[in-house]
Amino acid sequence: MKTIEDYNFEGKKALIRVDFNVPLNDKQEITDENRIQAAVPTIKKVLNDGGSAILMSHLGRPKSGPEDKFSLKHLVGRLKEIFDTEVEFASDCIGSEAEEKADNLKPGQILLLENLRFHDEETKGDSQFAKSLSKLGDIWVMDAFGTAHRAHASTAVIAQFFDEKACGYVMKAELENAEKVLSKADKPYTAIMGGAKISDKILIIERLLDKVDNMIIGGGMSYTFFKAMGGTIGNSLVEEDKLDLAKELIQKAKEKNVNLELPFDSVCADDFSNDANIEIMQNGHIKQGWMGLDIGPQAREVFSKIIKDSKTILWNGPMGVFEMSNFNKGTFTIAEAVVEATKGGAFSLIGGGDSAAAVNSLGFGDDVSYVSTGGGALLEYMEGKTLPGVAALNS
Repeated sequence: MKTIEDYNFEGKKALIRVDFNVPLNDKQEITDENRIQAAVPTIKKVLNDGGSAILMSHLGRPKSGPEDKFSLKHLVGRLKEIFDTEVEFASDCIGSEAEEKADNLKPGQILLLENLRFHDEETKGDSQFAKSLSKLGDIWVMDAFGTAHRAHASTAVIAQFFDEKACGYVMKAELENAEKVLSKADKPYTAIMGGAKISDKILIIERLLDKVDNMIIGGGMSYTFFKAMGGTIGNSLVEEDKLDLAKELIQKAKEKNVNLELPFDSVCADDFSNDANIEIMQNGHIKQGWMGLDIGPQAREVFSKIIKDSKTILWNGPMGVFEMSNFNKGTFTIAEAVVEATKGGAFSLIGGGDSAAAVNSLGFGDDVSYVSTGGGALLEYMEGKTLPGVAALNS
């Protein structure tokens, strides 16, 4: 696979698939620009070489054609500030306007194309749509790791129309850091799995049981384990059809001599609300009418010690409903422990999604080894699946 370092972009037009799927508030202002900042080195490499950059991305999930709230035009002002250069905008990602603006682009300039997903052909992986996009640039650069697990027109299908293609710095870093926890991990190695459902994490948990020393389970998925072990969980989240699977995972961990660590206690509430009554309860003994919404103080203490004693840490998924201030302490405590371990020399990979949001919201993004920009893509890569966006770069 060729990387962006293998090319000099002087006089070239780089068609770069970036991931600018950033959150906007009701005033169409960016509320978290981490994904934009992640792409800056790739874009600057092209511009500094004397090339021009044509950026294509999706934003949100438009249902049927163009919607103003999902328009990438809202990003133009901020991009001008970041790059201190002219940023053109094409009101469609294909067609005569986009082609004319791409043709007229001068070295050092940027052209941002309108939302790819205003066309159904993008997510369908339509070959003709990909061919239309390919007319805009000389070299295709894939730098949107967060969508690399999708066989979309701009992330994979487009590769066939380019002789020259490269992965950008985001893709390169994502793949290198994933490999560190897959095949180059120092021991003790701890994986922290949170979030709502076991079903979302089955494959990665199974694969990691062959690699880790400790598997910490938190978040909503833990209550399925407790119910599987015969405990009472009140109204806590549970996947009834995954009880046997939970038992199997407990047994596999024993067989592989992996310490499967479940939270001893939970912060429980009598309603799914930040204003609910709160009580600490031992897991497996949650009263009827109550639900676990965060790991409790004893679990926080035990989990933190395991993390701080680790040399490699992978974290994916929050420990509770961290969006609510009364149920965020578990997630934040885990983040603090990961940071402390990292400062002590451990390698820490935060696996995108909610865990990345938690780390960044605490201001710890620079205090861990790497924060992934792609939750789903990272999980699929670590499960051993072929990512279309990666395979396209090797074709």
